[in-house]
Amino acid sequence: HFGHIELARPIYHPGFMVKVKKILECICTNCGRLKIDQQMEPGLWELLARLQPKYRLKYVWEKAKSTFVCAETDPADEDNPMPIGHNGCGHRQPLIRKEGLKMFTVDKRVGEEEDSKKKKEGPAKPATDKHFYSAFDCYNLLKKIPAEDMDAMGLSAEFARPEWMILTVLPVPPAPVRPSVASPGKASAQDDLTYKLAEIIKANGSVEKAEQEGSPQYIINNFVELLQYHVCTYMD
Repeated sequence: HFGHIELARPIYHPGFMVKVKKILECICTNCGRLKIDQQMEPGLWELLARLQPKYRLKYVWEKAKSTFVCAETDPADEDNPMPIGHNGCGHRQPLIRKEGLKMFTVDKRVGEEEDSKKKKEGPAKPATDKHFYSAFDCYNLLKKIPAEDMDAMGLSAEFARPEWMILTVLPVPPAPVRPSVASPGKASAQDDLTYKLAEIIKANGSVEKAEQEGSPQYIINNFVELLQYHVCTYMD
């Protein structure tokens, strides 16, 4: 029968990283809500209701990827009895970048124009802050997405939750059904997947041990990166 390995830290599934990146570009990286709403895109929900779920994410992504502020809700007043907005947090949104098996957020900030004018160097050049975005942080953010926003992106709160695209448990097939691995110029190896699973278990144990011993974060990150590599090579 099938077994499983409970991973010490969530890691990215190599087959879903492109899809996860698109979802991250649709939502606020702070509160998890969609960056667009009915006020910004009139008729949005009516249009999405007519689209098949598999096309909704592409449509929402096209509209949301260039939005860099999560719109706050304006309070109701005498002129506007209904609050305007979608309960956003007003957080400024970074760019999302994928490099290999890693995700990064890139925050852009523009230098002071006055200084550039004084130096007569033309307009200020944007500076960037690049930060590693771990699968652990991504997993926790995807869990924040409200059910109505999942539906807008063609997902499902019951059957297709976005955080399920992040690996927390790795299924392990029984030895009799593990396929052999063929290498160019070599005979097919029957036990390659078994050896790879052993490396995954070893790397997973190293992450657990580092966390229990209170090791520095960069050491834990190195072990998580090794675990990510072994899982990816196991799948591909």
